[in-house]
Amino acid sequence: MPAAEQTERHPLVELQGVTKVYGSGTAAMRALRGVSLRIDEGEFVAVMGPSGSGKSTCMNILGCLDTPTEGRYLFKDVEVGSLTRNQRALLRRHHLGFVFQGFNLLNRTSALENVELPLIYRGVKLEERRSRAGNALALVGLAGWEYHTPGELSGGQQQRVAIARAIVTEPALLLADEPTGNLDTARSLEIMELLTSFNQDQGITIVMVTHEQTMAQFARRVVQFQDGLVVTDRVNGEVR
Repeated sequence: MPAAEQTERHPLVELQGVTKVYGSGTAAMRALRGVSLRIDEGEFVAVMGPSGSGKSTCMNILGCLDTPTEGRYLFKDVEVGSLTRNQRALLRRHHLGFVFQGFNLLNRTSALENVELPLIYRGVKLEERRSRAGNALALVGLAGWEYHTPGELSGGQQQRVAIARAIVTEPALLLADEPTGNLDTARSLEIMELLTSFNQDQGITIVMVTHEQTMAQFARRVVQFQDGLVVTDRVNGEVR
């Protein structure tokens, strides 16, 4: 196969002139002001910017948790804005994984049961989902911890459970919102190495919001938001 074909990438998600306005009249707040952004399959992109810059709104749109006021959001060439609420929910369930700063685990259930949750929503039968959840926990280094509750796990271990829950469905896109925000430096580096391995070894596309430059260095691209706009888009130290 020619080298050009080996390195050819295809867009997974694309924002085209996306604006997002909350409220109306004099109370209107423009969170996004015409954002265009393409993320190809297999990329690892860090999204940075100060509070109120629009990065979280952008992530909510990518995660099908919100819709643009104007502009287009394409997921695998499908215009998400044309989908119904139920269709967007199915897109989230079958193609997206989420990791949050606060872990968002169910406190009274085991690590295994937490990881099983997305598979329950998909209707996967008990035996298969137990096997897949156990495999996902092993992938994040938690074999043997399946029946511990979050209260019995460290912060780093809880985030590993959250990552296992996000990748158990083999998502096309993993959205990570400040995944190291509640962790110390050593645990943060472990989590970033784990995310990098899933990106490189399994080809999972990752978009990560972070305010820490050290963590952003793990990504191939760094997109900087300010005042509702993308102001820089850097790959390996160079501006695109």
